[in-house]
Amino acid sequence: MQTLVGLGVVLVGLAMAFGAIGISSDAGYGGVGPNFLPWLVSIGLVVCGAWITWEARTGGFRSMPDGDAEPANWPGLVWLSAGLLLNAALIEHLGFILSCGLCYLLAVQGLRRAAGQPAANAPRTWAVDFGTGLVIAAPVYWMFTQFLAINLPGLTSTGWI
Repeated sequence: MQTLVGLGVVLVGLAMAFGAIGISSDAGYGGVGPNFLPWLVSIGLVVCGAWITWEARTGGFRSMPDGDAEPANWPGLVWLSAGLLLNAALIEHLGFILSCGLCYLLAVQGLRRAAGQPAANAPRTWAVDFGTGLVIAAPVYWMFTQFLAINLPGLTSTGWI
């Protein structure tokens, strides 16, 4: 299983590198182009995946205690995945801030359920989590659009939401 995880990480890194091929390499501010970060991340993923595979093939996690691992929390994974997928699907329609607020809400709900917190279903908790997501996303949107001149999808044409 550890070998499969390592190979999966290598494949994700290679897929990201394949996607980075199509990104322009024209140098921008600071001498690096828009393809720098995708290449850096893909190289890092390939190196880490190769390392995980090597470790798995030469003995695996040697210092782990014997015994059963805790079972995966599938409902938490579903909540987290729903947040990411809905963010990707709705960012053009709701705008960056609202879609990121929704992503944060769903991700935190997944983490709360995975931790077994009883307040995960309370409407007040949902409102606070969504509000926190908006408070985080708004300055990020503003900094990207105002300081870095990167166009993020907005709900209005004013540039504030």
